[in-house]
Amino acid sequence: MDRKRILVVEDHPINRKLFVLLLDGLGYDIIEAGSGLEAIDQARAVRPDLIFMDLSMRGITGHEATVRLKTDPATKDIPVILCTSFEPESELVERALSAGAAEVLHKPISAKSFQEVTHRYLSSE
Repeated sequence: MDRKRILVVEDHPINRKLFVLLLDGLGYDIIEAGSGLEAIDQARAVRPDLIFMDLSMRGITGHEATVRLKTDPATKDIPVILCTSFEPESELVERALSAGAAEVLHKPISAKSFQEVTHRYLSSE
């Protein structure tokens, strides 16, 4: 049986490692990307089952990466969960949801929240 894959996209290495640690032990393969461009390349190459992506990154933002992923037939069906410290009502959050992000998690994110969202999108039957 193939293990499901999660792509974790975060440009700050410490935050990325924290996200990976929060997801570790759930039985999924974790792939990491440090930028929006790397996320797009990894998503096309690996075809993860779920993407957790920081909204505010240098270069291509999480919003821009989501737009590109959602307009690409090869990646459009992969759920993208954006992670941000922006307020829920912020324009950037609204634009990201309009671009096709499945939902937004607001930092700080608890291990329980990561687990609940992961299980909601990748529950094994």
